[in-house]
Amino acid sequence: MTTTAGLDSLALRLDRPVRAQRPPAAGEALVRYVDAEAQAPFAERLAPDVLDAAERRRADRFVRPQDRGSYLVAHVALRLLLGALLDTAPRDLAMTREACPECGGPDGRPALVGGRAHFSLSHSRDAVFLACASTPVGVDVEALPAPRVVAQSEEFFHPAESAELAALPEAGRAAAFARLWARKEAHLKGTGAGLGHEGNRNYLGTGPAGDSVRPHWSLTDLPAPEGYAAALALRAPSARWRRDPPDTA
Repeated sequence: MTTTAGLDSLALRLDRPVRAQRPPAAGEALVRYVDAEAQAPFAERLAPDVLDAAERRRADRFVRPQDRGSYLVAHVALRLLLGALLDTAPRDLAMTREACPECGGPDGRPALVGGRAHFSLSHSRDAVFLACASTPVGVDVEALPAPRVVAQSEEFFHPAESAELAALPEAGRAAAFARLWARKEAHLKGTGAGLGHEGNRNYLGTGPAGDSVRPHWSLTDLPAPEGYAAALALRAPSARWRRDPPDTA
């Protein structure tokens, strides 16, 4: 099952100024959740003054309003959060992509030019999650899938994970699938690789345990809205995520 416990403490709103942020300490990630449906009008208003030209062009290519809104909310919120963290105008933040550690291609982990902080973002339907840290970090949110998606995705999982999913009652399979997929994506975003490279090589498990550790990485399930699962991966032996008061004044 997904959980909403603690979700309010992670909420970020775009209709109020984002207050200055304390830089995350070693082994700590700053995590924020944004309700894309509620915040999309404010993201639309802020986008011309916050996003760079490439981000605005990509937003304009979305056909479905929900997809455009989710994209705008995620990228506007990320720039506002990083700007508050680094005391920099959000539009002045220059972003790039690192090389993929698996194939060397240009589609690795997104990064700030100058490397002043590490970050990750994820959006699924109306749920947006952001994470910032002093070390590589990955965050992911997944909506619970339809049964046909669960049935068609076995090749992306470790054989033991596929066996766990198959053994579950059908009523609990979608939640376990979303939980596992969020963990996989968060970990691979953090490393800069992708599901096509190593999604089925590492066992992360489908159970509801809150935390697990891989070599040099900590993996934590996050509070998520009903119908979603979310996870955080942080390059550190033991990860913590911040439950600060709301970021708006």
